[in-house]
Amino acid sequence: MTTLVLVRHAKSDWGSPLLADHDRPLNARGLRDAPAQAEKLAATGLEIDALLSSTALRARTTASLFGAALGVAPELDPELYGAPARLLLETAAARGVDRVLVVAHDPGMTILAEHLSGGGIGHMPTCAVATFRWETDDWDVATATDPDSWAFDAP
Repeated sequence: MTTLVLVRHAKSDWGSPLLADHDRPLNARGLRDAPAQAEKLAATGLEIDALLSSTALRARTTASLFGAALGVAPELDPELYGAPARLLLETAAARGVDRVLVVAHDPGMTILAEHLSGGGIGHMPTCAVATFRWETDDWDVATATDPDSWAFDAP
């Protein structure tokens, strides 16, 4: 079975206008939501083979919290910062393992989740988790077909 989990980074702090977008940290809500969402996902028994994250601070922090709950170390990929939907999917598939979790940003996350859910997911709010499963062990098949099932959760 091929599994793709999309996690939009948790809520970030807009803070100082001098702070670069890439360097924005999580705010109090993000620091509350990310561990809670990670624990909910871990409680489902889902195992992850790879956890890929944007290099932006808010994504890295979210990924670290999910990684701690799921027992997997995040792998940082600078191409995931602001990545379009197609690149998010291609990056997960290229990892070459069956179960991949990706932490990244909108609008790519929402566009991909909306596409894979056939419009069932209209928006990925911060720290939302969308899980897609295909009854195949072949990412080439998975990326060319609709998932067999999907689930969505948001704080």
